[in-house]
Amino acid sequence: MDLRRCLRLAGFVPRLLWNTTVLPGASTPGGRSSVPSLANIHSACIKLSLRRFTSVPPSTDVSYEQLKQLLAARKSVVVDVREPWELREYGFIPGSINVPLGQLNTALQLGAEEFEEKYGGEMPQQTDNIVFTCLAGIRSKTALETAASLGYKDVQHYPGGWQDWVKNEHHH
Repeated sequence: MDLRRCLRLAGFVPRLLWNTTVLPGASTPGGRSSVPSLANIHSACIKLSLRRFTSVPPSTDVSYEQLKQLLAARKSVVVDVREPWELREYGFIPGSINVPLGQLNTALQLGAEEFEEKYGGEMPQQTDNIVFTCLAGIRSKTALETAASLGYKDVQHYPGGWQDWVKNEHHH
């Protein structure tokens, strides 16, 4: 929306300049020209278009190979946000903790002992690398955004989800 507004302004300013008569030497009391610089407007539009409206870091996707390495090195907490019945029916990524998406916001605000008791895994700290996964990457992206909004700094997701995991596991 801001970008659209910016583009409209970019179209308006040249018309404004074309229709404005500026006398030679005319200036404001501060000594500056009263006509805005197109370069300044362009610069402001670029900054507006680059502004991010989320606290999610720019590189959040994890590939199958990266996830395998993170699990092997035990450098990440892998959280599967599918429902428990989905894990029973389809399977799960070994080493992952199941926290259904509908419970995630509350779960990430529990005490460490209560989290471990309820979900069977260690409570991730706000500075831990957390990789969210689900069936196909939709819910894991939502989980990533939820965790980031709660102050978790190093959050990622596995966009291929369980479907990609199974496909890759059968090929290796």
